[in-house]
Amino acid sequence: MEDFLVNLPDFGNADLRLFAAALHASSNGVVITDHNQPDEPIIYCNKAFENQTGYTKKEIIGHNCRFLQGEDRHQKSRGLIKTAIKNGEHCKVLLRNYKKDGRMIWNELMISPIKNHEGAVTHFIGIQNDVTKRVNAENELVGERELLDEQVRERTHNLEESESYLSAIVETIRESLIVLDSELRILSANENFCSFFRERYQDIIGEHLFKIGNGQWDIPELRQLLLNILPHNNPFEGFEMENEFASIGRKMLILNARQMTLKGKYQDRILLAIEDITERKAIEHRKEDFINIASHEMKTPLTSIKGNFQLLEKIAKRNNDTTYLKGFATAGKSIGRLERLIHDLLDVARMQSGKIEFKFEPFSLKKLIKDSVNILEQSAPEHKISITGLPDITVEGDFGRLEQVMINILSNAVKYSPIEKGINIHISMLSGYCKVSVTDSGVGIHKRDHKRIFERFYRADEISERFPGVGVGLYVCSQIIKEHHGTLWVESEEDKGSVFSFTIPLKQN
Repeated sequence: MEDFLVNLPDFGNADLRLFAAALHASSNGVVITDHNQPDEPIIYCNKAFENQTGYTKKEIIGHNCRFLQGEDRHQKSRGLIKTAIKNGEHCKVLLRNYKKDGRMIWNELMISPIKNHEGAVTHFIGIQNDVTKRVNAENELVGERELLDEQVRERTHNLEESESYLSAIVETIRESLIVLDSELRILSANENFCSFFRERYQDIIGEHLFKIGNGQWDIPELRQLLLNILPHNNPFEGFEMENEFASIGRKMLILNARQMTLKGKYQDRILLAIEDITERKAIEHRKEDFINIASHEMKTPLTSIKGNFQLLEKIAKRNNDTTYLKGFATAGKSIGRLERLIHDLLDVARMQSGKIEFKFEPFSLKKLIKDSVNILEQSAPEHKISITGLPDITVEGDFGRLEQVMINILSNAVKYSPIEKGINIHISMLSGYCKVSVTDSGVGIHKRDHKRIFERFYRADEISERFPGVGVGLYVCSQIIKEHHGTLWVESEEDKGSVFSFTIPLKQN
């Protein structure tokens, strides 16, 4: 196998196509990365890899394999992989990977370099094998031997300490909070839960969660989430539930749950926190209604202002009045920003109502990128935008909407890089997809905000304090890319800049 990989023929060879077919049919997960592209992006994955990770091909292509480790980045095995890739060597490691649904799996990974006739590494192939059952069995045997004597001595003490610990948590938290056992019976509930849901403490203790309140908690999706916590240590956060409660009416709740631990040991108990977001949701709806009305009302006068402004600018140019022309240039930028904001707000309203339309047709990716850069360079000439890896390829999509995405991402790169003026756009072809990445050296984004910045009206606290905005641009971008059957993501650290990337298929199905 090693000699075969080293001496692979050039792409297009019939033997290589047979090899690719064998990879696709393999029961092991297989990925191929492009060593010649920045950040070693995935250009191929087989069906077994999709099944093992829970991600689809469009969610995998273009990403670096590290996304499978989620936030669990400080694994010794990752350093071994990095060294092997740097040196163009083979490597076999055991990694903790995380499926799309958040479950952790143990991945026995072997990577091998693929070299051309000159001996230069062009790609890496990775073979993934899910060995979770084996590792768990080994860990269980080791754990049982180590804990057997200790459990006999400390069982009574730990139980008493656990009860005191849980009771202190339950009564301190200001949210509605309950503790469940492995059968989902209620072991404890804080006063806020009892008062909010109008339940008597003595009536619910020992009762099954789904049997209290006329079965109002018995929701299939919630049931499945709770049942998966203890067997797989699979917590969940941000589960929104709208339901009619017998004593308090219709409420919108957000639920978080996780397995409880004590001194590093897992307990057969679930901590379930419940927050009432009914009023918050109502405020969001009112905000959306207001923005919808306000953006429509602002559009007409802005059109009038823009027309009169352009007329005055023409007169100033004809009279060669440099003083007024400088003022007009500054005002023109502000009008442009306001116009883009109104368009984004209108798009948000259309997306919520499902009325936004897309016109898919073939176009030149090179033209899209260059047109977007030209627009940004006119409004921000002090920033230098470089383009690398730009292939002259045809993409099927909505040119105007994708241009909107590019301008929005580039505008953010300019906005959040007030000191560092360099911005790079890199374009690459990846197995039927194109990938566009915009790199800046600006203020960066904290990891906790990487997903939330694509939500409607969300702005990171640190950024909102320093830079104005309403938090709709990236939401609009994410929806546009989603309509193109692609993915949009960010990789960033505070004070280390950001890389916004998106992939879309070259042809829409």
